[in-house]
Amino acid sequence: MRAIAGLWRWRGNPLCRTTDRVEGWLALAAVLLMTLATPAVALWGTRTAHETLMGVVREQHRQRHQVWATVAQSTPPAADSPEAESGHRVNATWTAADGRTHSGTVVTRRPTEPGDRLRVWVDARGEIAARPMDAAAASSHAALAGFGTAVAAAGLVEAVRRLLVRRLMARRYARWEEEWARVGPDWGRAGRSN
Repeated sequence: MRAIAGLWRWRGNPLCRTTDRVEGWLALAAVLLMTLATPAVALWGTRTAHETLMGVVREQHRQRHQVWATVAQSTPPAADSPEAESGHRVNATWTAADGRTHSGTVVTRRPTEPGDRLRVWVDARGEIAARPMDAAAASSHAALAGFGTAVAAAGLVEAVRRLLVRRLMARRYARWEEEWARVGPDWGRAGRSN
């Protein structure tokens, strides 16, 4: 921001070099891009992610169904095992939408006994599947994707600005070296009479 304020102050200063002016204009352009383009990029990222995720939500709800499963065997987890906190594993049987009977291991939150019934999600083949994503989760993920897109866009603008400023500084230092080389041999000769 100091470069932007300095741009106006230095406009008529004879010590202001072209690289100083370019650096100020780069800072101004970066600030304008970050304030104007970043929200547009965030909106685009949010909309794109939301449309994609809502397609995933529709597809998962089309392919996955909840069915009743009957507990065949329940084995309580050991107290020191990681399963003790994540849930109880039980062997269960269920009938898929196509009428075939399936069996497998199901994780429950509560202790169960053989013969208990519980709801499980199954895919089109009748295999245990994760619960489908809901619209609220899709919206949350889309908002995070939009925020991430905005941060990435602002970071890209700042990275390009820094790269260009680095090149300007290299050019500035090269010119200073040329000027010092030109006037350097005369050091200490001022006021001498030959």
